[in-house]
Order: sequence, then structure tokens, then C-alpha cells
Amino acid sequence: MFGFGKKKKIEIYIEGMSCKHCSERVERLLNAVPGVKAAVDLEGAKAVIEAPAKVSIEKLKKVIEESGFKAVEK
Repeated sequence: MFGFGKKKKIEIYIEGMSCKHCSERVERLLNAVPGVKAAVDLEGAKAVIEAPAKVSIEKLKKVIEESGFKAVEK
């Protein structure tokens, strides 16, 4: 209605997070991507992301990898 476009929900599993500081770091970096709302679950080792359709999964995985962790397909 207001030109925001469609949103998609994505789950990306993350290897290498060992503490709350790690998950907060990944969450902060994912939320810095325009239009993205992410919540990172340390125990579940995953990020649950709501993103505009134009944001690719590859871009989100790259953000995770650049933060020092491994994005995993399941």
C-alpha cells in the first residue's frame, strides 16, 4: 500500500556462536541491513529474519560470515 514491497521470513542457522555477546553482535549487524528485522536465538543457533523481498539470502549470509560466524543451510 505504501510502496514498502513484500516481506519474506527467513531462518538461517549459525555455527560458532558461544555466548550472548556473539548472538547480540550478529543480531545488531543483521538489523543494520535496510528493512531487515532479525532476532538471533543463541540456544537454537539460528537467526529468524523478516526482510524485504529484494534482500537476498546470500547477502544476509555474507553479513553473518563477515561477523566471524558460519551461516549453514539445513
